[in-house]
Amino acid sequence: MEKELDQDAIAQIKADLIIRKEQILNELEDVSKQDSHEADNIGAKFPEYGDKPDENAQEISDYTTSVMTEKVLEKTLDDINAALKRIDDGTYGICKYCKKAISPKRLMARPVASACIACKTELQEND
Repeated sequence: MEKELDQDAIAQIKADLIIRKEQILNELEDVSKQDSHEADNIGAKFPEYGDKPDENAQEISDYTTSVMTEKVLEKTLDDINAALKRIDDGTYGICKYCKKAISPKRLMARPVASACIACKTELQEND
């Protein structure tokens, strides 16, 4: 049976998550702009290349890519914030479904994991 992560390992994971959070916030700043019509006040920037049809098509393509990138970054940021909260709450490394310890190998590979492999596998099979 694997042992749980020690406090030093959790502290290192927390430091790494904080660094990654800052990187994501910077990346979001690059693809987003403030938008009071959005729930989170952030929306993807719409590029302005000109009025020619090929420029308009490129604007739409780049905007679509920015929207998808923004969604992925926001989801990752949510996962990081949730993991940081679990670390602060003392529940980090505990599966949210079966309440058993998550494998340290899983946590090292995917620090934002909130479910053990068995529960995650079962959830994916039932989808």
